[in-house]
Amino acid sequence: MTVLAAETPAADHALETPSGKGRGDENFPVGSFLIRKDLRPHVHAFYRFARNADDIADNPLLSADDKVLRLDRMSEIPDGVPGGAPGDDSPAATAMRASLAETGTTAQHCHDVLRAFRLDATKLRYRDWDDLMEYCRYSASPVGRQLLDLHGESRDTWPASDALCSALQVLNHLQDCGDDYRNLNRVYLPLDLMGEAGITVEGLTAPAASPGLRRVLDRLLDDTDRLITTAGELPGGVAARGLRWESATIVELARRLSRRLRRGDPLATRVALSKADFAAALIIGIFRGRRPRLTNR
Repeated sequence: MTVLAAETPAADHALETPSGKGRGDENFPVGSFLIRKDLRPHVHAFYRFARNADDIADNPLLSADDKVLRLDRMSEIPDGVPGGAPGDDSPAATAMRASLAETGTTAQHCHDVLRAFRLDATKLRYRDWDDLMEYCRYSASPVGRQLLDLHGESRDTWPASDALCSALQVLNHLQDCGDDYRNLNRVYLPLDLMGEAGITVEGLTAPAASPGLRRVLDRLLDDTDRLITTAGELPGGVAARGLRWESATIVELARRLSRRLRRGDPLATRVALSKADFAAALIIGIFRGRRPRLTNR
């Protein structure tokens, strides 16, 4: 993979620095076959926009200032400011602008995720759970809200969706806690919990989790499981059948990944879902999402 150097935008106007990651690298389905066919391209457009912005924030060859400048430029395009180069300086943002125009959905969710990625460029530590949840409000919740808005769902579904998206975000942070520190000097584990456990961030470079780190992980999983319990209310509030099935499947995937992280050590090995987990979650999701709890929106 070629990663752009900091001075590249001035030379060829390219903003994006794609990492090569895609929908298949996620812990959950993104615009799967369960989603209405006409909406899948718009789900994928939002994912690509967020993925490419995330790649900018995670690029180790860019300075924090350069990352923020690129993200600021990406934020202009969905609002209607044209791309500035032949072939465009941010194809993902231009595609997102076209998607918003076609669907009539708000650009606010785009701006919210960009706010989170600016934090990723400039903020390396989180004080406590509330500080982490404030980050998830912008890094994770907009993804679910965009999907719900595309389907015309009631915004009464937002609290449960926010809980699900925040749970998925924290689970991802736990999976990657060692890599995030080693590669980006970024620690999402709350510092107050680490202090109570008598450990420092340097412990994240160890080949295996210490007893103190294990206590921190389990505390975070306790809080995450409470989010997943709240998220269990989401499928029953969703009117669209395919989205109801997909949300129920994702809730089940979150439960399974939490259990795997209880048993596994993310410093010693990659803790991830298996193909069997995905298959079982799909069956369970379709069963649990048979009908909406609410019929009026």
